[in-house]
Amino acid sequence: MHRWTSLDQVPPDLGPTVATLGNFDGVHRGHRAVLETVVATARERGLASVAVTFDPHPVAVLHPERAPQEITGLDHRLDLLAGLGLDGVVVVEFTREYALLTPEDFVVQTFVDGLRSRVVVLGQDSRFGLHNSGDVGTMRELGRRYGFEVLVQGTVGEQEQGRRTWSSTALREAIQTGDMETATEILDRPHRVSGEVVHGHHRGRDLGYPTANLSTDSEGMVPADGVYAGWLERPSLPADDPDHRLPAAISVGSNPTFDDVERTVEAYVLDRDDLDLYGETVAVDFALRLRGNDRFETVDDLLSQIALDVERTRTLLG
Repeated sequence: MHRWTSLDQVPPDLGPTVATLGNFDGVHRGHRAVLETVVATARERGLASVAVTFDPHPVAVLHPERAPQEITGLDHRLDLLAGLGLDGVVVVEFTREYALLTPEDFVVQTFVDGLRSRVVVLGQDSRFGLHNSGDVGTMRELGRRYGFEVLVQGTVGEQEQGRRTWSSTALREAIQTGDMETATEILDRPHRVSGEVVHGHHRGRDLGYPTANLSTDSEGMVPADGVYAGWLERPSLPADDPDHRLPAAISVGSNPTFDDVERTVEAYVLDRDDLDLYGETVAVDFALRLRGNDRFETVDDLLSQIALDVERTRTLLG
């Protein structure tokens, strides 16, 4: 998949496209319904498939005081988009000046001149242009004017039994509350936090459970404080390496038993005390929340609970 940081970088020989736009934070099942329509339509018609996304998030630029926490970092987002079979992604730098484009100017610049789109695919709640004043109806009118077709993907995930829509808002709420089962359902994969392994207090090693501590500038939304079952993945290793993806018990929080104040993410790889991960960038995938981030009266009480957490993790992950 080609990755471009402006429309000017899109090569003329790419040809006409089927395209879409969105922030795609999380690249969840609702996003994928739109993106899979883009890819399938492009293949049927012999066109290139392209997604247009933004960095930073538009709300972070226009209203930073109420900007949503980023679910996935840009690199992970692009990797996920690549896995869907797109031919290319344009990452547009979102600025206040860019936000002043009228809906028509935005469409002409992006889809008519930039990508020569024959088809534009949108989610039914898509908005674009100045003050988000453009919507599906606007796009259809502009499509008639400029000669491209508009396909609209309906809401995904809203079932008769009352299941919530698969949206970034619902996903963010699930992660914030530690409801990783719902997060996994919306994502169709475990939620991930990635970062460099750094030195911590080394208490885990002293207690017999050495942990990989992620740096505080890790990418991905950190779930609610607590203990989780999940995996530690090492992207630097080949996918078929036995140490590429390892079962782990994961702790999120400030270690209240030791009166720490800094919030950390640390992962103990089950039954492994031989891993030297310092300086390596790893990914931590959250499967299930086991318990809250409790304070224990003694270190022995903490050790007893950690042993139970490890055994439960082993059982849950098989």
